Formats: sequence, C-alpha cells, structure tokens
Amino acid sequence: MPAPRDLFERLADAPVVPGGLPLVVLLTGFTDAGGAVAGAIDYIREDLDPRPVAVFSNDVLLDYRARRPIVTFDKDHLTEFRPPRLELSLVHDALGQPFLLLSGYEPDFVWEAFADAVVAFAREFDVTGLTWVHAIAMPVPHTRGLGVTVSGNRSELIAAQSIWQPRTQVPATAGHLLEFRATEAGMLVAGFVLLIPHYLAETDYPAATLSAIDRIASSTGRVFDLDGLRRENVEYLGKVDEQIVANDELGRMITGLEERYDAYIANLSGGAEPSSTGLLHESDLPSADELAAELERYLATRPNSDEDKSN
Repeated sequence: MPAPRDLFERLADAPVVPGGLPLVVLLTGFTDAGGAVAGAIDYIREDLDPRPVAVFSNDVLLDYRARRPIVTFDKDHLTEFRPPRLELSLVHDALGQPFLLLSGYEPDFVWEAFADAVVAFAREFDVTGLTWVHAIAMPVPHTRGLGVTVSGNRSELIAAQSIWQPRTQVPATAGHLLEFRATEAGMLVAGFVLLIPHYLAETDYPAATLSAIDRIASSTGRVFDLDGLRRENVEYLGKVDEQIVANDELGRMITGLEERYDAYIANLSGGAEPSSTGLLHESDLPSADELAAELERYLATRPNSDEDKSN
C-alpha cells in the first residue's frame, strides 16, 4: 500500500498556511443528492479563488474507467485533457478570513492511507476542527427548510441542528472514514448529512448548495456571500411550483409529504426524541419516480452534469 506521503504533491508556489484554521472537506462520489457538494465546490472555486497547497495523485487514488476524465475534440484534433482534481487549498471567505479546503472527487483506492494523509495535514497546520458535508435523498417536501443529520463530537451543533438521528448501518464514504479517524485523533469534528427531497435528488438543486454552505458557515464561523445562489433558488422553486399548481395529483402528493413532515417536526417540538424512522414511512406517499415524472417537463430544461463536474 502506498505511504500517505506518496499520495500528494506539495506545490512549490503554495501559499503560506497560518496555523489554527478550520478544515472543510467536500468530496463528490457515492451520493450527492441535489448536487449539494458539487455545487458548493463550484461556488468556492469560482467565487473565492482557492490557492492549492497540495494536489493528490489521480494515478494512485482514481479509477479512471469508473470516472473518466474529459477530453475536448475540436474538428480533427484534441485541444484539452481535463483530469479530475482533488486538492488541499487555502481559501478566504467574504470577510477575508482564511480556512483550509479539501475538495474534489472521493478517492476510489487506499482510503486508510488517504485518511492518514489528511490527519497528518491537520496536525501539521494545527487545524481547529474538521467539517464535512454530504447529501442523501429523503421523502421530505421542498416546501419546508432542508433538514440535516449531524454527526461527530460538536454537541452544540448536534443539539441545535440535527432533526433525524437514526441508528442504522449504511455504505461508508471516504468522508465517514475521515470523520472516524479525525475523531480518534482528538480533533473537533462535525459531519452534516443534508436531507434532500427525493424527487429533486437527481437535479442541481440550488437550495442543497445553499444549505451545504450554510452548515459550513455555522461550523467554521466563516461568512459567504450567497445572494446569487438565493436568486437562482427562487427562480428554480418558482418553476417547480408552477408545475405543482397546474397538476392536482402532484399537489396532493406534496400535501401528503408536508403533513408527514409537519407531524414529525411537531412531535420533536413536543419533546420527543428524534426518531430513526419517522421521516421514512412512505406507505401512503408517492415514490420518487412518480414525483419526478410529474416534474419532468421542468427538470428536462435544466442543464445536465455528471457527478464529477466540479473535479
């Protein structure tokens, strides 16, 4: 197995990283409902000008046949080969406050060595804590605020934000392993699982990206200008609502989701413990396929992107 130091290259022109910064981890891969993580990566890379500190090796970590790089063909020749990117970068928020960002694809191989490398970086730069985000599809309505499950050892964030606390076994991601190893290393850790409406999970849902960045802000104290994303989300929801108003059956379906969700939240407000199943009972609710079919005319107008568009 490769040693952790063999997984990345430090850049000669890397910026000086001050000690005591929060580390944010955004990895696309196994699940990214609503494009939450990919959208957050795009926002940071396009608006905040991250400066790479270290670049991880695709040849060691990436399964090229599973996630193929993009090549540009111009009439009769190739003009660009664009490999995915997995980088540790220094970023500054809207107020100029710095933080570290590990962003890009989820590694396909040598997870343990990768986790060791990330923990070593965290120790080297004396990070104040690790925050990571991913998103899953749930039978919840888009007309309510996006819920979240919080894991880790930040009890104040768990108490304030976590609405669903299941006891279950799920397929792991590299982010889960990073959380586990960082916790073992004595770091402060917050993992956010966004609960995305299942009928919008295959779209680029602006509210998912907004929620991802809001959770990062709540954990790190960093500030982000999200006005552009909010405008995009208003336009997106307006078009979805147009489809719902025009279709009585779809309206009844959404009403059923709202009633189930509101009953669950009311139960929590009454002092009940967060349920492991209360958001999952779907016997009288529409399936994701049924809802998606009703929204197809609108969703088909949105641009397509693969899971690694941010790499």
